[in-house]
Amino acid sequence: MQVSSSDHEVGLTQALATLLDLSRRARQARSEAELGFLLVNDTLPLAPYRQAALWRADRGLQAMSGLVQPEANAPYAQWLKGLAGHLRTAGAGSAVTGVQAGGSSAGAAASVAAPSVHPFTAQDLPEPLAREWAEWWPVHGLWLPLSSTAQPAEAALLLARDEPWSDAETSLLTEWCGTWWHALLSLRRAQKRPWWRPWGRDTAGALSTRRAWWNRPFLITLLALTALSFVPVRLSVLAPGELVPMNPLVVRAPLDGVVDVFHVKPNQAVKKGQPLFGFDEALIQSRLDVANQALATASTEYRQTMQQALTDPRVRPQLATLTGRIQEKRAEVSYLREQLTRARVLAPQDGVALFDDPTEWIGKPVSVGERILRIAATGDVEVEAWLPLADAIALEQGAPLQLYLNARPLEPVSARLRYMAHDAVQRPDGTYAYRVRATLDAPTDHRVGLKGTAKLQGEHVPAIWWVMRRPVATLRSTLGL
Repeated sequence: MQVSSSDHEVGLTQALATLLDLSRRARQARSEAELGFLLVNDTLPLAPYRQAALWRADRGLQAMSGLVQPEANAPYAQWLKGLAGHLRTAGAGSAVTGVQAGGSSAGAAASVAAPSVHPFTAQDLPEPLAREWAEWWPVHGLWLPLSSTAQPAEAALLLARDEPWSDAETSLLTEWCGTWWHALLSLRRAQKRPWWRPWGRDTAGALSTRRAWWNRPFLITLLALTALSFVPVRLSVLAPGELVPMNPLVVRAPLDGVVDVFHVKPNQAVKKGQPLFGFDEALIQSRLDVANQALATASTEYRQTMQQALTDPRVRPQLATLTGRIQEKRAEVSYLREQLTRARVLAPQDGVALFDDPTEWIGKPVSVGERILRIAATGDVEVEAWLPLADAIALEQGAPLQLYLNARPLEPVSARLRYMAHDAVQRPDGTYAYRVRATLDAPTDHRVGLKGTAKLQGEHVPAIWWVMRRPVATLRSTLGL
């Protein structure tokens, strides 16, 4: 029965389609085990066979058709291992010669197709291997080296069936084995190539394909990061800050005494002359009463002595002493009256009263000059920040500053640096920081006392220095460099 040309073309088209499908699946494989399973089990559509085995020089028998995991110590596996070792050391030329000497037409045809790919039978093997052939294998075998450029072969595919191998089947299998080996090398490169080597030689020694620099993601990323590291940015630091009065008027204790009453509340708007607080007046009033009585007694004594001096000249010298005593008592009365007036503290100007809870002051003894409260004029506000020692960067006068208030984080207050203290001051939390004052760029309706985070901006520096400044400083302080 003759096969028509159309049937032959259909069969060739199906074989090529099968080869393309196998190539696609080999490229999509994610492990060497998956590639080995694909080679020994799914090669069947290209050329029918009864048994297939994948042998590697470094691992021995790696995969067999119909088995998930071959048993390396099984008799069949040991025989296949010896067979593959003999075919590898014998070489393609001697095997072909043996086939031709045996009169095998299929072997002669294969020698034309590919010198390293050759069929063989039991007659081409030494006596120990040929004796067990009939027990394990059918009549015709096929040796397909997978690394055709290496001598001897690093790996090979062994196939066996009852019919001889044709030239067309040998050509398809040779092409498929070459594609499979290329997929294996690509998988090795993807799995074992170091992250810092986007190109180079793979683990098998094959040189990987060099791509254009714009087609290398790692190199593009490295160049982009290098370029970005030199982009100039403003060196900025963060510090705790708050709104404070620029020139507050400090109200201090005018006398030694005990605070008796507060007439205003914290953050209350006051007018000039409005009572702020008062001292306990009982002691001052009692001392004033005593001084008035002493003044009256001295005046009466002076009048009596003056009347006696009219008749008795010896009493006249006492008038000078009594006059001095009267002046002393008048001065004491005047002082106590002034003290009584100063015990009622009035607001010296219009503004907002800034002080703590008044209940903490009532009943508390204070000394002359002790600060009680402050009065800030409306709109007289600026920013105060405390710059930690580790963030003390160079700041010029007029440098921009942004205060992000905790109450309104989306409405930053813009200001310009007025001054930065020369010496660091210890804060209540025990840390040292530099006091920073900044003038507002525009009036704000935020009240004095609101706290937040101040962002201070210094000179322009490369982005890499902006990122590495703190780590480098920490490293130097830790290692003492």
